[in-house]
Formats: sequence, C-alpha cells, structure tokens
Amino acid sequence: MSTSTKLPTGDQVVQELPWRWRVQGKIFLIGGLGFMFDAWDVTLNGYLIPLLSEEWNLTPGQAAWVGTSNLIGMAVGAFAWGSIADIIGRKKAFTATLLIFSLFTVFGAFSGDLVWFCIFRFIAGFGLGGCIPVDYALVGEFTPRKHRGRVLTAMDAWWPIGAALCGVVSAILIAAFGDWRYLMLVMVLPALLVFWVRRSVPESPLYLVQRGRTNEAKAVIDHLIERTAGTVRRWRLPSSAETPRLTLGGLTGQFAALWRYSWRITLAAWGLFLSILLVYYGALTWMPQILIAAGYRQSVAFLTTAGMTGIGFLGVVAAALLVERVGRKWILAVSGPASAVVLVVFALSVDAPAAATAWLLIFGFTIQVAIPVLYTYVSELYPTELRGSGFGWASTISRVGAGLVPLIFGSLLWPLLGLPLTFAATGALVLIAVLWMAFNAPETRGVALKV
Repeated sequence: MSTSTKLPTGDQVVQELPWRWRVQGKIFLIGGLGFMFDAWDVTLNGYLIPLLSEEWNLTPGQAAWVGTSNLIGMAVGAFAWGSIADIIGRKKAFTATLLIFSLFTVFGAFSGDLVWFCIFRFIAGFGLGGCIPVDYALVGEFTPRKHRGRVLTAMDAWWPIGAALCGVVSAILIAAFGDWRYLMLVMVLPALLVFWVRRSVPESPLYLVQRGRTNEAKAVIDHLIERTAGTVRRWRLPSSAETPRLTLGGLTGQFAALWRYSWRITLAAWGLFLSILLVYYGALTWMPQILIAAGYRQSVAFLTTAGMTGIGFLGVVAAALLVERVGRKWILAVSGPASAVVLVVFALSVDAPAAATAWLLIFGFTIQVAIPVLYTYVSELYPTELRGSGFGWASTISRVGAGLVPLIFGSLLWPLLGLPLTFAATGALVLIAVLWMAFNAPETRGVALKV
C-alpha cells in the first residue's frame, strides 16, 4: 500500500475538526433559522384558514385547500429538492428553497381569490418541502462527528420557536392591522437570509469531495482547518465519482439508487417517517376538534393544543442530551411507540380535563424527543451522494401521510373505531416500523458519515 493511500481523506479530516461556534456554529445558526421559517410558514396555514374563510365566504371544503395546496407542494418539493441538492450542491439548493418559499408566500398576499392563493401556496410549499432535507444535509456535513448527533438533534428546537413566533406575530399584526395579508408579507424575511448564506456558507466539503471538484474541495477544507485551529496534517482526496446531471433521469436515478444501496435501510427510513409523523400530524390536526367535541371551550381547546406543541422544545433539549449517550435506535424504539401509547391514555381520559391536559403535555414532550432523533438518524444512514435524496424521499412519504390525515382520522378511523382505538392503530404502525429498524438498519452513533 502506498504512503498516499494511508493518509486520511479530506472528508475524514473535516469530521474530526474541533467545534467552533464562529465556524460550524454559524452554519448551524443559519440552517436553524431556515428551519424556523419552515415551521413558521407551516403554522401560518392554521391562522389563514379562519381569516380567509371570513373574507372570501369559503365553505369548509374550500377552506381546506388553504392548507392542502401548501402540503401537496411540500410533498413534491421534499423528494425533488433532496435529489437536486445531491446534484447541484447543498448551498445552491438551500438558497433556492429559501427564495422560493419566501417569495411565493409574499406573492400570495396579493391574491384576489382562492384559486390564485392556492397556486402561490403550492409553489411556496414546493420550496418549503425542500428546505428540511437540504438543511440537514448541509449542517450535518459541516459538523464534527462527535458533535453531529447533538447538533442535528438540536436543529429541531427551531421548530417550536418558529411555530410560537408565528402565533405571537400573527396575533399582533391582526390586532394592529386586521388584515391577513400582513401575516404573509412577514415571510420576506427568509429571502433576506439568503444574502447571509451566500456570504458565510461555503459549499459542503463532503459534497465537493464526492463530486471530484478537487481544487474547490481543497480550498474549503484547508480554510476550515485554519479557522477551527485544527491539526494541520497531510490528507488526500479520494477518487472522484461521475457527476450526475440535473435531468429527470438524474432525479429518478437517485430514487432507484436509494433502493439499490439498501432496500432494508430505505424501507426502515420510510416506515419511521411515515408512522411517527402520522401520529404527530394526526394529533396536531385534530386535537382542537377532539377537545371541543369533548366539551372544552374553543379558547381552552386552542390553548391546550398550543401547550402540547410548546412543551416540545423541552423534548428537543432532552433528545439533544441523550442522542449521543443512548444512541439513535434506542431513543426511537422507546419514544416512538410511547408517544402513541400516551395518546391512547389521553383518549381514555379526555372527559377529565386535568388528566387529559397532563397526558397531552407528556405526548408533546415525548413526540418531540422522537422527531429530532428521527431526522438525525435518517440523515446519517446514506452516503454523501444519496444523503439529500434519502432524507428527501423519506420526508415525502411523511408529507403524503400527513395529507391523508384528514381522511384517515376524520372519515375512517375515528367514526368507526372511536378515539382510543384510532390512536392505538397508528401506534401499531409505529411499533412495526421500530421493529423493522431494530433488525435491518444500523446504529449511527459515533460513526463517520459515508462518502
């Protein structure tokens, strides 16, 4: 074996660098702000529905398209942008997703009817759906290996922050101006974030290494070593791979490559995303109506639901503290099924307000232990050339499941089975997904990302 082949590769050097807030921390902050605005825009749908229903005299069926058009766009964007990011690069894709969901949300403020509004919300959702998979790939590939689990898990803390800010800012703007358009104009802020991205974030060195862009990769890696005061040593670039072009064939090729890489891992990722987020979206979508049907006043139902989501911040903190100590698989194996069990207990005690509220808070905490660990885990299962695609397709499956939530819960399960059995049925899906993961997917704690 030659001396050069014994040297560490550039991607290995990046993953062993010390953590510096002014370097990797800045990228975490930028990525987190993108994730925060993602949560803000998703949460915005709930505030727009009653406001638009009143102004445009919408029926409940028409009003549903306010959220559905956005959600459909997110499902399309989740798989498309994950693949695009693996082809054109993390930085360009992240910038594009921010611009699209920001600007088309603002364009929606000038809609004169429901049709144009839904068109703009679909396009905004297309950009929004790509933000999370691209975001996690970008941040994860800059983060040192020993910190990666905590950092990627902590990314999810931006979600409750964004959701809470959306509620506070929306309430202030409606009180001040009384017009829903101002709620959408605020979303010009993510477009301004693009200027910070372009100035402060280099292209992912792991992506550059994998694509064989040797001069760019060397410049980025050497700069990272210098800025983090890492150990200066010789390293080598691995042999480059053929760079796919951005074509429809390239996108579908990425999809096929996921299954060729490992159908067992891909099925595990899809099953976890679908089942755990089905439990979350089911509770989030229907909880106000469940509480009102149980006799709660509307204001109490809304505040109780807000408490359920708000306490999730503490769940994210707990996940960040545990993810490197316990491991990804064990946390998911416990917190995923436990979340569904807590919902079943809530359903059995819904007529006792104090107990029901307590169980909802426990659910809000537990599910937000599971979700950030899920995002971290799936983003680590694939090599660099498939990382964005792997996360993006899994996210698409969860978005499709979320789109079926109104039908599954409202029309099928709840009326036929009742609330406790409905939550038990979704919990059974989580249990199946967790068991498949246990036997068919690896633990990724402390493991170097694959190139």
